Amino acid sequence: MVTLGRAAWPDLAGARPVLVLPLGSTEQHGPHLPLDTDTRIADAVALGLAERLAPLLVAPALAFGASGEHAGFPGTLSLGTEVLGRALVELVRSADDTAAGVFVVNGHGGNADALRAAGRVLAAEGRPLRVWTPTVALSRTAGVPGAAGDLHAGRAETSLLLHLAPDLVRLDQARAGPMPALADLVARGVAALSPSGILGDPTGASAAEGARLLDAYLRDATEHLRRWAGHLGPCAPRPIAQPAVVQPAEGPQAEDSPVEDPPVDPRAAATRPTPPSTERFA
Repeated sequence: MVTLGRAAWPDLAGARPVLVLPLGSTEQHGPHLPLDTDTRIADAVALGLAERLAPLLVAPALAFGASGEHAGFPGTLSLGTEVLGRALVELVRSADDTAAGVFVVNGHGGNADALRAAGRVLAAEGRPLRVWTPTVALSRTAGVPGAAGDLHAGRAETSLLLHLAPDLVRLDQARAGPMPALADLVARGVAALSPSGILGDPTGASAAEGARLLDAYLRDATEHLRRWAGHLGPCAPRPIAQPAVVQPAEGPQAEDSPVEDPPVDPRAAATRPTPPSTERFA
C-alpha cells in the first residue's frame, strides 16, 4: 500500500496509479459520535481499497466538506458547496503529474452537489474522475435495520464507529432521534429537526454490524473502481492476492482459492463521474 503523505516525490515518478481521495467532513454527529465520523469512514474505505487492489495511491483525507445543514452545532466547520467544488477541481487538476485518474470516496452526503459541479468541469476537461458514496441499499445489504430513516448519526454510522474507533463512541449518550424526509433535512437543516443532532436510531448498533457494513462498502467500492478504471490500461488496479485463512486446529483447513470478480467490460468505463445516489447519508 502506498499513501501519498508518506511518499517522497521520486517514489512516484513515472508510476501514475489511480489516486484515491477520501472526502469527509468535520460536523456534529450527535452527542455520541466524533466530529470526524464521515472522514474516518471515508478513510477506512480508501485504505481498504488499497489492501484489495494495486496499484493505488491513497491521498490524505480532505476532512472539510459542505456541512451547512449542520450549522448551529459547536464543532461543525464547513467549506460550503461552491468552495468545496472549486477545491476539488483544483485538486484533481493538480493530480495530473501524479495519477492516471482520481477516485473520490465520499463519506458525507452533503458534499454531493459540490462533487457534481466539480465532475462537470473535470469531465469537460477530459480528466478522469469517479465518485463513490455509500447508499441506503448497502446498509440493507449488511442487515442494518431501519436503513431508510437512518440519515445521520444513527445505527449505521454508530456501528461503523464502534468497529473503527470504539474508544470515541459514547453509547451512554446515544438516543433515538426523528427520521425526517431528506427533503426536510435539506430545506430546514438538522438543528430545526433534532436538538440532539441525531436523525435515526442508534439503538442496537454493534461493532460486528459495523464490520459487516464496512465489508459491504468495500465490496461495492472495489467493483465500482475496477469497472471505472478498466480503460486505464497498465495503470488499472488489479486484485491483490489475499493470504489463506488459517482455520482452528480442530476444524477443516481452508484452501487459498480467492474468488475472481467478473472481467471488466472496457465499454463500461467513462471519464464522466456517476452522480452520487440520492439515497445517501448526511
